[in-house]
Amino acid sequence: MIKIPLTVQGAVKLKAELQNLKSVERPAVIAAIAEARSHGDLSENAEYDAAKERQGFVEGRIAELESKLSNAQLIEPASLAETAEGRVVFGATVDLEDLETGNKVTYQIVGDEEAEIKEFKISVSSPIARALIGKYAGDVAEVMAPGGIREYEVLDVKYI
Repeated sequence: MIKIPLTVQGAVKLKAELQNLKSVERPAVIAAIAEARSHGDLSENAEYDAAKERQGFVEGRIAELESKLSNAQLIEPASLAETAEGRVVFGATVDLEDLETGNKVTYQIVGDEEAEIKEFKISVSSPIARALIGKYAGDVAEVMAPGGIREYEVLDVKYI
């Protein structure tokens, strides 16, 4: 099986989602199906169909999360400080400056499942992360964006 890189924080979030699905969502769906069945004829019962569809989604997500967690390669960013030696690697938090606009931004490079741009966590498979991997503070990374090539200077690399 292929190991999926995941930060320890990302694993905690996935475990919490899995626990919620198993202890809250699954029983709620079972109750909704039982309620819909009590209304009689299932052939034209929209509530029953909706509950069964929701059950399929919940069960599918549970299976997906269990698979991802069982195949996860957990990485603690703080433990990378010695081996990465200032290089941008999975789990690193990187301060960048857009050389064209001067805008500064900080991203953490995380696994696909835990990427959330609103939290400034970018997927390791994203174009910007791929361009940053292996760079050091002071290096310039060229990123192919929809509007053309963008250049970002790596200001700092942290493992937090």
